Amino acid sequence: MGYLGTIEKPHAVCIPYPAQGHINPMLKLAKLLNFKGFHITFVNTEYNHKRLLKSRGPDSLNGLPSFRFETIPDGLPEPEIEATQDIPSLSDSISKNCLPHFRNLLHKLNNDPHALPVSCIVSDGVMSFTLDAAQELGIPEVIFWTTSACGFMCYLQYRQLFQKGLTPLKDSSYVTNGYLETSIDWVPGIKDIRLRDIPSFIRTTNSDDILFNYLMLEAERAKKASAVFLNTFDALEHDVLEALASILPPVYSIGPLNLLLKDVSDRELGKIGSNLWREELKCFAWLDTKEPNSVVYVNFGSITVMTNDQLVEFAWGLANTNKTFLWVIRPDLVGGENAVLHPEFVEETKTRGLLCNWCPQEQVLTHPAIGGFLTHSGWNSTLESVCGGVPMICWPFFAEQQTNCRFSCKDWGIGLEIEDVKRDRIESLVNELMDGEKGKEMKKKALQWKKLAMDAASGPHGSSFLNWENMVRDVLLGNVVKN
Repeated sequence: MGYLGTIEKPHAVCIPYPAQGHINPMLKLAKLLNFKGFHITFVNTEYNHKRLLKSRGPDSLNGLPSFRFETIPDGLPEPEIEATQDIPSLSDSISKNCLPHFRNLLHKLNNDPHALPVSCIVSDGVMSFTLDAAQELGIPEVIFWTTSACGFMCYLQYRQLFQKGLTPLKDSSYVTNGYLETSIDWVPGIKDIRLRDIPSFIRTTNSDDILFNYLMLEAERAKKASAVFLNTFDALEHDVLEALASILPPVYSIGPLNLLLKDVSDRELGKIGSNLWREELKCFAWLDTKEPNSVVYVNFGSITVMTNDQLVEFAWGLANTNKTFLWVIRPDLVGGENAVLHPEFVEETKTRGLLCNWCPQEQVLTHPAIGGFLTHSGWNSTLESVCGGVPMICWPFFAEQQTNCRFSCKDWGIGLEIEDVKRDRIESLVNELMDGEKGKEMKKKALQWKKLAMDAASGPHGSSFLNWENMVRDVLLGNVVKN
């Protein structure tokens, strides 16, 4: 491990935003810190802690004495059906209710005679109330933005967009009347971006919109952190990372975290998982029977919802390609009702399609049978696709998924965008991705990015590997060494 010598073992409290796409990368980060010799307290909300125990088993989080789980309430009533909570309500409740509970937890940890004192806080970028607690204790706090660097940079522009009168929209017609095609040329490190590529919370007509204001303030509070780090790598987002470094505290790109984590061989650590839905592992035996690059993988993430009409269009678009596909359909994928596919579709595709509720996506995307990924362009999914060398069809739903889609399609050359969910369009894009000349170019580009990602995360000279080592030594251990 190298750093600790005879100094007291450091204790990091890691707290993600309570949604699947935030918990996954934070758990990877916590495992890396534990491997570096840190005692870890991982803080979930009470609701998500229950979901984890349900999906992974009642003893699944008991694991290691140096890796413990604690909970705080999120301030919301428990939902009637098991699903990601309403994001505006959750964000509003977090900002109003969580700080006192977090303070109490830190006090409990620091007064436990059998526990190490808390030496640093590692907080999700949108849980910045934790900065107040870190300041009170006089310990460093690093902010982990689980977005892309380009997405984070765009959130940092929210106040300027508001001051320039570009948001809120005059009325709802501005979403469809071409206004969102307005080009913006003043975002640091990003050339030629349109309003439609900015994270979607600007598409409100209400100046008091919860998520617009929440993200604006959370992004700005990053300036108060000891450091900011991002799950990305320099070659992928170099210009944006340079621009961020000029306006924020130290900024470290330390991704892809899953590639940094591949050298962590601790078996007990490996058993600790974070999926809030029960994983169906039957997909791997099925994929093993398929030809290389022959399967379209379809997964819209943990939050995206669609209408039943859109589900039908996606289904028949896939069916009409005659391609083999693996489709993850969460029970809550269709807003307000269970996601049910038409029996005729199920019958027609039964010999070439596999449907499941949830799966270990990271491993699926590295399976040789996967040839393309139909995705919502969440950052975890985008980065996992890069690591697998898999090109994408992008259907961004909300938040910075629009920004990720734009970069995937325009800058990185590994994506095709769905602008209209119609079966003919879906069919055309899937055929282009799997068989067309554009698809072949994208596959070649995706494999190039895969190599660059692996280079960044590899020691001793990879950019992310070095950033990780430096951040741990200079920021997180600085306080321990001084004391």
